[in-house]
Amino acid sequence: MTAPTPAVRDRALSLPSSELPSYLYDLVALRSHAAAVRDALPERVEVYYAAKANPEPEILGALDPYVDGYEVSSGGELAHVAEAVPDRPLAFGGPGKTPDEITAALEHGVDRFHVESVHELGMLAELARRHVPGQRVAVLPRVNLAVPEGALTSSSLAMGGRPTPFGLDPARAGAVVRALSDGTYPQLALRGMHAHLASGLEAAEQLAVAESVVDWAMGLGVPLAEVNVGGGMHVDYTSPERRFDWTAYGRGLARLTAAHPGLTLRIEPGRALTAYCGWYATEVLDVKPSHGEEFAVVRGGTHHLRTPATKGHDQPCAVLPVDTWPHPWPRPAAEGERVTLAGQLCTPKDVLARRVPAPGLRAGDRVLFALAGAYAWNISHHDFLMHPRPGFHFLDTEADALPRADG
Repeated sequence: MTAPTPAVRDRALSLPSSELPSYLYDLVALRSHAAAVRDALPERVEVYYAAKANPEPEILGALDPYVDGYEVSSGGELAHVAEAVPDRPLAFGGPGKTPDEITAALEHGVDRFHVESVHELGMLAELARRHVPGQRVAVLPRVNLAVPEGALTSSSLAMGGRPTPFGLDPARAGAVVRALSDGTYPQLALRGMHAHLASGLEAAEQLAVAESVVDWAMGLGVPLAEVNVGGGMHVDYTSPERRFDWTAYGRGLARLTAAHPGLTLRIEPGRALTAYCGWYATEVLDVKPSHGEEFAVVRGGTHHLRTPATKGHDQPCAVLPVDTWPHPWPRPAAEGERVTLAGQLCTPKDVLARRVPAPGLRAGDRVLFALAGAYAWNISHHDFLMHPRPGFHFLDTEADALPRADG
C-alpha cells in the first residue's frame, strides 16, 4: 500500500460520494519535489517541463519558479501553455507539425523548434520567411541516434536506435547540419542538437545516453550552444516511494558540462516531475467473488486513469476505510486477503490494480491511486460509456485552491 500525503487523505475522506471520483493534486508536495530536482542540477543545465505529462494550468503554474521553460508538442498545447504561463520560453517539438501549427508558433515567438525531418526543415524555413521576415529562428534538429549498449535495461519505451517516426535518420543528419550552417536556410539558426531516445531510464542509464548524445553532437564539428538530451526519467510504479536519483544524475551532468565549456545541456522531464503529486480518489461500489478471486468495482476506472491499462501495470494505491454505511441494504465486503480493483466499464481491460492486499475491503471504502500526476486524465478515453467526469482539486496550504468542477 502507498500512503497519501495528509492533505490528500483529508480531502479524499471529506468528499461526498457525489464528488467522486476526483483527481487530487498536492501542490505543496509538487513544489518541494521540483525544488529538490532543481537544486540537484548544476549550472548550464536547463529544465524544460514536458507539458504533455500533465498540462493542468495549476500544475504548470506551480512548476514555473523551478523550470526554465516548457516543451509543447502541438498547436493546442502551445496555445494552452502560453495562456497558463504567459511570457515563458517554449520549445516546439513532435512529429507531423502542420503549417498552421508552425505559423502559430512563429507568430507567438517560440524560443526553439525541434525539427523532426528534412521536409519539416524546409517548411519551417519558408514559413519563417513569410511570417517573421528578418528574424532567424532557433533550430535543434532531432536525431534518432543509436542507444548506448546496456542503456535500455530499465526502459519501458524506446524511441531511438530503431525504426520510428521520431527525428532524423543519423545518415541524413550531417546534410541537415551543413545546410543550417552554410546559409542554405538564412531564416534559420542552428542552435544545437536534440535526441530523446528512451523513457523509463535510471540515473546511470540516463547519463550514458546523455554522454553518447553530447559526444555525437560535438563530433559534428560545428558550433553548438546547447544539446538537448531529452527526458524519460524512471518512475517506479511497483515501488512508488523509490524515486529517480537526481543527485547522482546532477553530479554526472556536472562532469559532462565541465568537459564542454560553454555548452548548455537541456533536459525535458515530464512524468518524473509531476507523477508523485497526483492521486485519483474513488469509492468502492461493490465487492464480489468470481472464479476463486474477489473483485471490487470502484467509481470511475481506466476511462479516467488510463495509465495502468496502457503500461500494463498495477496502479499503486491506498485504502481508506469508511465506517459509515448510509444504505438500508447489506454492505458487501471482501472475504479474502487480496482484491482486484476494477472500474465501471464494460470491458475486462478496465482494471486498475490486480490482487491488492486489502483484507476486509467494503463497499463505501475510499481508494486512492497514487502516481496519478502524469499521463493519467489527459491520456484517457474520457467519453467511453459516458460516465461523469471526475472532479479536480488542487491542494495548497498557502492558498488552498477551489476545486474545479469541469473536466
